[in-house]
Amino acid sequence: MNQGTDLPVMLFVKNALSILLVAVELKCLREVEILRVIRGMGSGAEPVEPLAVVKIFISAIQFATSSPPSSVNDLKVSAQQQVEYVLNEDDDAPLLVAVDEIRMEAKQCVNRLLARFGNLVESLVSESIAEAGKIESLEVYLNDLSWASEIVTKLETSSDFVLAWVDTSVNIVKVACPENSSPGMQVKVLEVTAKVLEAIGYGSVILPTKKRVEMVKVWLPFVRVVKCSVDSGDNDPVLKPDGELWQSLESALVTMILTLPSAEQAEILREWLENKHIRYPDLTEAFEVWCYRSKVAKRRLMTASTATAAATTMTCNRV
Repeated sequence: MNQGTDLPVMLFVKNALSILLVAVELKCLREVEILRVIRGMGSGAEPVEPLAVVKIFISAIQFATSSPPSSVNDLKVSAQQQVEYVLNEDDDAPLLVAVDEIRMEAKQCVNRLLARFGNLVESLVSESIAEAGKIESLEVYLNDLSWASEIVTKLETSSDFVLAWVDTSVNIVKVACPENSSPGMQVKVLEVTAKVLEAIGYGSVILPTKKRVEMVKVWLPFVRVVKCSVDSGDNDPVLKPDGELWQSLESALVTMILTLPSAEQAEILREWLENKHIRYPDLTEAFEVWCYRSKVAKRRLMTASTATAAATTMTCNRV
């Protein structure tokens, strides 16, 4: 085709693209038809190469869990969004299947992220006055970990994440206490903690009893204090999370408490009943279950004691 005949075609293409842009901007009814036609354009016989998808996903998650300069942080956030989008289950056929190679790479990347976070938290605990740069880095890490908690859940590789958060919990609470941090940081900490407590409480990750008791005793007071602070009305409404976060934390704590031995439950519930912030978290369900179980246990003990005494009496009479 010569230059003279190319010009009308170029003008036609330019005009068509202009119509598409206007349709999308105005959200007119033609947009639906245009997008329907475009979806069918191109070769349907050339699906995405699975190996290429795996390679680009691995590169994306490596970048998404890295600690690049702040100047490219927006690009890292974009990579995180795309990784999450690829793993989301929706009406379309999945672009990526979570094979062992992907799970292993994601697990290693998140573990490195957790290690850097743990080192930073440990350094902040040892400092009397935290450097502004470290606080900023901590906020970035918390955003990354909030995202990572969703990813490891989707990939069913949350065990290492939960264990690392458990091991660092005491120091996290020290660094993120209201005296040392902003309400926004405290809420971000609770977003990650909610995922961890849910995994423990609902049995996705199994912890020894001692560790579960420690987690309840570490996070219950922190959750209570932050909720009271956020509800005080002195903070920016934008920083206030929706009710779903508080409900998730409360449900996870109740579930965890109910998995503990009776003596530990009694100690936690006694402290709750004596606390002035008894309204949240509301442990009424745990208290009711503890009362019922204790009553049943006492009845069984009395029944067993009566049966033992009767058997002893019969034996003595025979002698």
